[in-house]
Amino acid sequence: MTLMVLGKENNVDNTGMRFDKQARNALAFVTLRADGECEFMFFHHPSADMLLTEAELDTDLIQKSTIFHYGSIRSILSYDPNLRLPLWPSPEAARKGILRIWDQADVIKISEDEIMFLTGGDDPYDDKVVLTKLFHPNLNVDTTGAGDAFVGGLLLNLAKNTQLFKRCIEVYKYLWGHYSHREMSDSIIAF
Repeated sequence: MTLMVLGKENNVDNTGMRFDKQARNALAFVTLRADGECEFMFFHHPSADMLLTEAELDTDLIQKSTIFHYGSIRSILSYDPNLRLPLWPSPEAARKGILRIWDQADVIKISEDEIMFLTGGDDPYDDKVVLTKLFHPNLNVDTTGAGDAFVGGLLLNLAKNTQLFKRCIEVYKYLWGHYSHREMSDSIIAF
């Protein structure tokens, strides 16, 4: 069963889907190592997502969206860096690519490994590191590290109630303007 058919059966609007008869779908094979960490192997070069052009995007459809996950068009911008170094030409290119969109995102899902990568190896559990090196005033913070299912549920609820999102932004801007980074780390709201 294709992803498109499965989506359609679950009332997913696939209006913006594009197909390329010459390109393959990217695949990621995930295995769980003995230490509990994930290991990835990719089949992707070149894949359809790499060949998508700006002209193929339906910008009207994107602008009508409540949430646009990964990108720079304004709705609620959700971003998951999903760091997979084998997909980048170099670690420096990955860091630069991730940080290029970082300050534009409203919601970011990030792992401990990604924090260490972006901060040059700093302790991902040190609030000061995250607040001084990665936090920005429009960013909503999930301190639980709950993963993709959590972010999916969060985005669904924000799409249903955009006033909730706007209120969260107001709270963070207030905290950012009135408290030190240390005080903020003690006050951050975990959804």
